[in-house]
Parts: sequence; structure tokens; C-alpha cells
Amino acid sequence: QVQLVESGGGLVQAGDSLRLSCAASGRQINAYAIGWFRQAPGKEREFVAGITWNGGSTRYIDSVKGRFTVSRDNAIKTVYLQMNSLKPEDTAVYYCAASGRLGAVLLDQSTGRGWYDYWGQGTQVTVSS
Repeated sequence: QVQLVESGGGLVQAGDSLRLSCAASGRQINAYAIGWFRQAPGKEREFVAGITWNGGSTRYIDSVKGRFTVSRDNAIKTVYLQMNSLKPEDTAVYYCAASGRLGAVLLDQSTGRGWYDYWGQGTQVTVSS
């Protein structure tokens, strides 16, 4: 069993930065790719960024490229999402999710929610204009 707990959300102004953390527990968690998703009110949950189990590869959606950075520290079983130059449209509940599937993050289709088996409870990010 894998458990994920997000933290670091909050209320910030446009242009500010936040760093989200995803603390993981469970057997062999370091073998899992981790994805960050977000869900704004009235919208579908969407993939934002992901990182492979060893941190060797990352993926981002176009709207966050150059602003968000995903990283992981397997020694402490934590994955981070550094968010800079935040915009009001980044406002959402942010979730981290773990995938043990081959090709997660690497394949284009792996941005789908069905690729991820374990989810955190989410953390709210609100960006005011």
C-alpha cells in the first residue's frame, strides 16, 4: 500500500512562488513515478507535471513549462513541485499521484488519470490577481 500526503498550498498573489511537497510512504515507493495533477472548480482534473522513479525524466504541460519544476528526493521519499511566477489560472486543488506502470511519465498517454494507482488528498493553491 502506498500513501501520499501533499502540503505547501496556500493563498498567494500573482507572480509569487510556492513549493508543494508530496510525502510518500509504503513499500518500494521509490520505484513509482509521481505525477502532479490539479483540479479547478468546474473543471476536469488535469496532469500538470511528472517525474520518473529515479528522477531521470520529467514531463510538464505547456502552460507551466518554464515556471514549474518537479523534483524528488528518494532518500526521504518526497517529491516537490516548485511553482514560480504563479498566475490566477493556476488556482486549483493540487494532487500528487503514484504510478507503478511501465512508461509512466515517459509516454504521452501516461498523463491520464488511469495510469495512477494512488492519490493524495490534495492541497489548495489560490492565486489572487
